[in-house]
Amino acid sequence: MISSDKQYEADTNLYNPSEIEKKWQSIWTENNLYKTDELTENSDKFYALSMFPYPSGNLHMGHVRNYVITDLIARFQRFKGKSVLHPMGWDAFGLPAENAAIERGISPSVWTKKNISHMKSQLKLLGLSVDWDREFATCDENYYIWTQYLFLELYKSGLVYQKESEVNWDPIDNTVLANEQVDSEGKSWRSGAVVEKKLLKQWFLRITNYADELLKDLEKLDNWPERVKIMQDNWIGKSIGANINFNINTNPEKKITVFTTRPDTLFGVTYLAISVNHSLINKITDQETIQDIENLKQYLKDNKNNELEKIGIKTSLIAINPVNSEAIPIWVASYVLDEYGTGAVMGVPAHDLRDFEFAKKNNIDIKQVIVKDKSEQTNELDYAYVENGYLINSNQYNGIANTIAKLKIAEEGVNNGWAENKIQYRLRDWLISRQRYWGCPIPIVNCKKCGAVPLNQSDLPVSLPKDIEISANKINALGNNNNWINTTCPKCGIAARKETDTMDTFMCSSWYFLRYPSSKCSNKPFEKNEINKWLPVDQYVGGVEHAILHLLYARFFTKALRDNELFDIDEPFKKLLTQGMVQSAAYKNNKTGKYVSPSDITDLSNPTDPIDNSKLEVLYEKMSKSKYNGIDPESVIKKYGADTARMFILFKAPPEKDLEWGDTDVEGQFRFLSRIWKLYINCAKDINCAKDINSKSNSYPDNEKSLIKSMNIAIKEISNDILNNQFNTAISELMKFYNSLSNSINDINNNLKIDALKTFCILLAPFAPHIAEEIWHLIGFKKSVHLEHWPSFNAEALKEDSYELVIQVNGKVRDKVNINNDMSEDQIKELTLKRPNILKWTQDKEIRKIIIVKGKIMNIVV
Repeated sequence: MISSDKQYEADTNLYNPSEIEKKWQSIWTENNLYKTDELTENSDKFYALSMFPYPSGNLHMGHVRNYVITDLIARFQRFKGKSVLHPMGWDAFGLPAENAAIERGISPSVWTKKNISHMKSQLKLLGLSVDWDREFATCDENYYIWTQYLFLELYKSGLVYQKESEVNWDPIDNTVLANEQVDSEGKSWRSGAVVEKKLLKQWFLRITNYADELLKDLEKLDNWPERVKIMQDNWIGKSIGANINFNINTNPEKKITVFTTRPDTLFGVTYLAISVNHSLINKITDQETIQDIENLKQYLKDNKNNELEKIGIKTSLIAINPVNSEAIPIWVASYVLDEYGTGAVMGVPAHDLRDFEFAKKNNIDIKQVIVKDKSEQTNELDYAYVENGYLINSNQYNGIANTIAKLKIAEEGVNNGWAENKIQYRLRDWLISRQRYWGCPIPIVNCKKCGAVPLNQSDLPVSLPKDIEISANKINALGNNNNWINTTCPKCGIAARKETDTMDTFMCSSWYFLRYPSSKCSNKPFEKNEINKWLPVDQYVGGVEHAILHLLYARFFTKALRDNELFDIDEPFKKLLTQGMVQSAAYKNNKTGKYVSPSDITDLSNPTDPIDNSKLEVLYEKMSKSKYNGIDPESVIKKYGADTARMFILFKAPPEKDLEWGDTDVEGQFRFLSRIWKLYINCAKDINCAKDINSKSNSYPDNEKSLIKSMNIAIKEISNDILNNQFNTAISELMKFYNSLSNSINDINNNLKIDALKTFCILLAPFAPHIAEEIWHLIGFKKSVHLEHWPSFNAEALKEDSYELVIQVNGKVRDKVNINNDMSEDQIKELTLKRPNILKWTQDKEIRKIIIVKGKIMNIVV
């Protein structure tokens, strides 16, 4: 039972959030209020989870928005009687910690744990209903032992392999990046450096084995934002087509394979294009052509972040089109990617926009093979024809619809051995090797005799060495630590060396949600029965920037571990909410391109640069130190209280939209909570709900029905709004209910007053938990408001005593009238036919029929 010994004085009229919030946070912790209830056969579960934070050192408003949204949902579900799991942890490995440690000359472990401690204290200020007993950090040895365990599980099922490959190299962070970690401009997602290519022996996970299931199961995710599903669909990038083999005329045994989704255009191929690194380049002997190709390689390297020109180099190589035996030239082209398909594409200028532009620029033949209508005559094309139609210039396929010809030509190729049906994906296997210290060690030993050997699970964990050296620009790599690296082979027993790469941090975050239901389990990563009970996560909340990386990897991990029979679920997250960014006013000098701190501006209503007096543009942008527009959550909480911060975050904008910070809006929420406080202070003088509650009646005088209706509307609408993640409109309904309650509080009987005050307090509690707890006790209750049940609305109370009847004459609206619900059809006719507006259209006319749809409309036929 939660109670407070605080006595309230009659003149306690000022709302003091800092005192209230500190008190109740302490009491909730002392009473272990938010400990997760054990699931039973008869209890419903709800797993609410925010994407766990990186311990960067300080909480920002983006964090606040994420965690407050999840907390509201968790509190609501707890009020609804469900067993709620609402945990928190830390995504603690990674480059920022290592780089910060280098700058400060301390261990990344020390820096990380200090930040976790500070950020946890900040999170607790928000009054989150988190079960902190389940907390962990991914850098804890008793967590990453299980990341290594799961790596071995994936290895055992053939999903882990090592190969030498060209990788994305970040020259600032000196590590490899996965394809998903390189942005559209060819820059590192973390450091912003232009990514280079490098050949290294690396570890990969076969995520491509699950490409089709990852794509297909997007259809199951009904409660995911459509744009996130589209992003994953595009990233997986399924293409259905065929591999076409073209012979090389100088060497009939040598073939060049091209993937295409358009076999129907094969008769229109007038050139093949290959990438600058294609194996056929080695067959070129002309030195001038070889030098041109080298120059093109350098151009591509220098301009990888810019829009590329469509540069082509004609070679002496000739391919033979298998469908008609025509000779076609082979070009080296700037637009052909090594990593997509086979590194070669067929050029069909008449029916592809890019090929048309390339052909025009390089004087390559354009041959049209599809027309819109069978009777259409071919003329010189001004642009590529890319629509469906009928084949021409295609021998026996002339006149056939191209959609049918696509299948028939591919079938001919398969039967004659020059084509193979093929499904291709844009998705590439996940590269997980990182050449840094601060990450999860890979549990592999390299033996001269046995090669790469996985450790036995009994040999885990492979712990990070504590004896590290920190220099001006790096922590010594694991490969340079002889005390750590030398070991023995688990297979043959001779001297061997530990793997010196660490894992991509996304390995740690791809399964963390599986750990929470059994976070204290010491002999395995999780209990199968607990996963099957608690998963999937019912509500997952985080930023849309994780749509591809984290969410795709987590889905892959779930499916792969399911196939290892570690649990039975198919998808990790049932419902996904991607909250918008928190933005604030930034002041930019468009002449210099620099941002100016608000503290340096004399007049914010007419901002000018204090250095050159230029007028500053006011932009609402994502909060950032570099733009001087960050808002410190701790300072807001100190000034207004956590409940005010929560109410503002939830009220200002729908959760999926960007939110613009505004001090006046924050103050508005503080004033609203202050009015609530004052109302309950005044009511507490006259009533004690805990004592008076048994005298509650189910009947109320007519003059109080308006408040009853307001109360039931609030219950209904707020419940629906929370379920639909419309928290801003839920608070609007709460405000309407407050207005109705405060306007009638002195004119209603004690029973209704108690009922309304109690209901309002419970409805407020998920949004502003501290003040709700305080006013709940203020009016006489001893147990926590957060242990109450969510109220149900009374449908009868929402019924109107009357309704507006629309009156038509011959189908045209002529009048409207208010009708009591209990009026009969005869009474309605008597009332309406006497009305002047109706007499105007019916007088001296024969009324043939009167049709009444009660509650809606009446039509008089004359």
